[in-house]
Amino acid sequence: MKTLRTPESRFKRLLDYPFEPHYLEVDGMRMHYVDEGPSNARPVLMLHGEPSWSYLYRHMIPICAAAGHRVIAPDLIGFGKSDKPVKVDDYSYQSHLDWLLSLLDQLALTDITLVCQDWGSLLGLRLAAEHPDRFRAIVVGNGMLPTGDQAVPKAFQLWRGFAMYSPWFPISRIVNAGSFRTLGPEERRAYDAPFPSSKYKAGTRAFPKLVPVTPDNPASEPNRKAWKVLENWQKPFLTTFSNGDPIMRGGDKYMQERIPGAKGQPHVTLTGGHFLQEDSPVQFARTVNDLLERIESDNSQTDKSGQ
Repeated sequence: MKTLRTPESRFKRLLDYPFEPHYLEVDGMRMHYVDEGPSNARPVLMLHGEPSWSYLYRHMIPICAAAGHRVIAPDLIGFGKSDKPVKVDDYSYQSHLDWLLSLLDQLALTDITLVCQDWGSLLGLRLAAEHPDRFRAIVVGNGMLPTGDQAVPKAFQLWRGFAMYSPWFPISRIVNAGSFRTLGPEERRAYDAPFPSSKYKAGTRAFPKLVPVTPDNPASEPNRKAWKVLENWQKPFLTTFSNGDPIMRGGDKYMQERIPGAKGQPHVTLTGGHFLQEDSPVQFARTVNDLLERIESDNSQTDKSGQ
């Protein structure tokens, strides 16, 4: 499998992204991740989606790390500072899951709080369902675990067709179009940084095609099995959807009704478009911190009552 590595010079002096790079090897490729906060603290795993990278979480990482959490924000293979297979067919739903699981194994991550959005949810929710003992809580913002059994929003159909067939695929403009706020020139440069040319964009082109939109998609049955686990999920499950995402609208209510761990949680609706990390990063991060503070408080009360 032929891969490309974005020159490091593309990432110099990125706005609001001061984090030290960390790397590990998966399937012979280099995977990048941000690792901030106390190394011995319980991890908060922040998973980005399409077509972004860990830069998406740049405003949230310091807030959660300052609260005493270890924040891990990987760049999925094909994105950010991670290596990039050059063929669209080099990517599959399962390969992304395998690459992420390798990261969890190599970093020995357990007691994880998952924070996910977009494809970060398709991957993160599957990982949590298949390895529930490794996760303590889940926070989903503008994400879902589709099985192909539900109708696909028109907005997603249009997006999927654009990603698959448009000769023009402007990464930063896509992120900008999916946000309420207007990205500045340095922010747009950062989103474009991983992709010096179209040869580097196979991973971004692949994702929309991999979403299971029909019941017979290869990922449909594994996702149905994951839903059976989630329908018995008793650990905290919090939704933090935005009020302006035409693709994910309504997904929060769907999960709240089906997942037991969502019952009684203080679900929030944040202001923003699809990329709520751009529009409401402080509120999103504080929601994560508040959830973890409640979990610690509840555990403390349980310990006291058991004494």
